[in-house]
Amino acid sequence: MDLRQLRYFVSIVEVGSFSKAAHRLRVAQPALSQHVRNMEIDLGVELLFRSPQGVRATEAGETLVRHARLILSQMEVAREAVRRGQSEPEGEVRFGLPGTVSQMLCVPLLSEARRRYPKIKLRVAEAMSGFVLDWLREGKIDLGVLYRSVADRTLLARRVLSEELCLLGPADPMDRPHPPPGAVSFADIADLTLILPSLGHGLRDLIEERALSENVHLSTVIDIDTYGQIKLLVGGGLGYSILPGAALRAEVEKGLLRTWPMGEPVLSRDLHLVRPADRPMSNAVRAIEELAHATLVRLVREGAWPADLIDDEAGAAALRERVLG
Repeated sequence: MDLRQLRYFVSIVEVGSFSKAAHRLRVAQPALSQHVRNMEIDLGVELLFRSPQGVRATEAGETLVRHARLILSQMEVAREAVRRGQSEPEGEVRFGLPGTVSQMLCVPLLSEARRRYPKIKLRVAEAMSGFVLDWLREGKIDLGVLYRSVADRTLLARRVLSEELCLLGPADPMDRPHPPPGAVSFADIADLTLILPSLGHGLRDLIEERALSENVHLSTVIDIDTYGQIKLLVGGGLGYSILPGAALRAEVEKGLLRTWPMGEPVLSRDLHLVRPADRPMSNAVRAIEELAHATLVRLVREGAWPADLIDDEAGAAALRERVLG
């Protein structure tokens, strides 16, 4: 095997198709098939199998993919070390973002990254925190944003901000009056019809833990994991929900939704910038990590993101790094 074959193999597994990988790599499809066949002969195992859903890695293939990603990352770092005198970082950076973070961070981050680092190709993938966490563990992305803390010493993280969650309802009352103005307690929320993310979703787990600690049973009629759909359902008068204030700003300003702060103690969640600890970090990844942190800090300070910064005394250049969990 050589580095070229490893790069080809990783691309095939990532896109799940020889033809798509050939298009991405600008290599003839028969050549890709031959490379994989040569690798299978060399290793004495099958690495891929075809299914109706496309090409998938066998158990041996998954093992090879994990090692191949590490090897390719180390080679990129080695190249940068040799070219240490280069004036600016370059290369590809894969960044995973939850939906609520993406709608706030994606445009300003991509715009500033293109202006500052034209040689960096920033690829952003959007998914729920659970999928972002899996991508980080599998080496499919270089950086990610998580709201959940996990006991995983293969990941390094730094907390950036803490954002409050609030109750949201339709602009006009439904079949009963809205809660009175001011903070609402979990006891008050127990009497409301709720639309929440499904069990296992990080936000739902946080809400359920708080309800359990206060011995409150929540009444949910709809479980749906997409924040955009939750807002539409609430706006349509089907119930209330609990979401971060940053995700509701536009709808509240347009008069489509109404919000109430949560009573003491404030219900909040922390945002973490996360990267794998078991892989070397390239200059390009380091540059995007620092730029993402700086962009988040700027959004909070400018009031575009209603949240509290964590450990950002006197505009420190970076937060201290700590192991999640």
